[in-house]
Amino acid sequence: MLFSTYQLGHLQLPHRVVLPPMTRSRAAKGDVPTDLMAEYYAQRATAGLIVSEGTQISPEGQGYAWTPGIYSAAQIAGWKKVTDAVHAKGGRIFAQLWHVGRVSHVALQPGGAQPVSSSALQAQGVKVFVDPEGKGPEAGVGGMVQHSMPRALREDEIPAIVAQYAQAARNALEAGFDGVELHAANGYLINQFIDSQANNRTDGYGGTLSKRLRFLTEVTQAVIAVLGKERIGVRLAPLTTLNGAVDDTPQATYLAAAKLLDDLGVAYIHIAEVDWEDAPQMPLAFKEALRMVYGGTLIYAGKYTREKAEAALQAGWADLIGFGRPYIANPDLPRRLQHDLPLNQPDPSTFFGGAAKGLTDYPFAQA
Repeated sequence: MLFSTYQLGHLQLPHRVVLPPMTRSRAAKGDVPTDLMAEYYAQRATAGLIVSEGTQISPEGQGYAWTPGIYSAAQIAGWKKVTDAVHAKGGRIFAQLWHVGRVSHVALQPGGAQPVSSSALQAQGVKVFVDPEGKGPEAGVGGMVQHSMPRALREDEIPAIVAQYAQAARNALEAGFDGVELHAANGYLINQFIDSQANNRTDGYGGTLSKRLRFLTEVTQAVIAVLGKERIGVRLAPLTTLNGAVDDTPQATYLAAAKLLDDLGVAYIHIAEVDWEDAPQMPLAFKEALRMVYGGTLIYAGKYTREKAEAALQAGWADLIGFGRPYIANPDLPRRLQHDLPLNQPDPSTFFGGAAKGLTDYPFAQA
């Protein structure tokens, strides 16, 4: 099934291997996508679907140095080079829209302001990458620092951020993307509203589960109004605690989120499973429950092999499978998986920052 076609909204996918979003930190000054990034994505255009690295919807939405944005004219033009390059190779690409919320640092914020979040809660030990000397990605110089103490968004400020998501969706359309994925996972802003231990609000956006899901609802509705339901996916990380986002009843919370997204009719939910060594596995019963409450496309990503992917598809609780780190080192990954060819091994020292090394110089398999 991994190499069978699949209809995702308005797109006919040639197979079910997905390139999931992975931060590579190669944007130029002004957080503008580069020709090198266009080459990187074009090399991987044989993916059934590409989801871009997270791209911040505003200057306040940035949490790491050298990540691209999608709010300025120069950034839109940079992304247009990327989408043109992917489409020229016959590929399909969604933009992942990203606001990190509290997972940022005053050095990255306009005017050195505090990052914003659902609540004034700091996740201890959660670090972000800064470039204090402004040397840029090719220098590869920077450091990890504890994220700054955030301030809670006032209730009257939230509609402006919802509007930023909608504008980012318009910008993605202008840049030539086939759709967008809302990053509601991994402890970033939308996730900070959803998870109970990251949200201690007592107004219309906190307290009960329905109120904690309100921000996700409003953002999704706003983007649907721009693009239509068939061009929107949402990434969730139901049972992880990345970047300090913890929920007291995660299975109940994320089944409710999935039901909400089913009611809204988004094209897909992209489930980020744990991907580190010796991590607990997501219970099969939970995956089956997600399938019961959500009738759209389900993408799973997290340490999948060809064999694990095939089993997930055959079992019926997954429709598409994201392969992360293997795609870094194997631009022709679908062909290698289909024909059982050996895989290049990625170099972790080049994952973030730098130039072409570790980004576009991995070899294709020989014919």
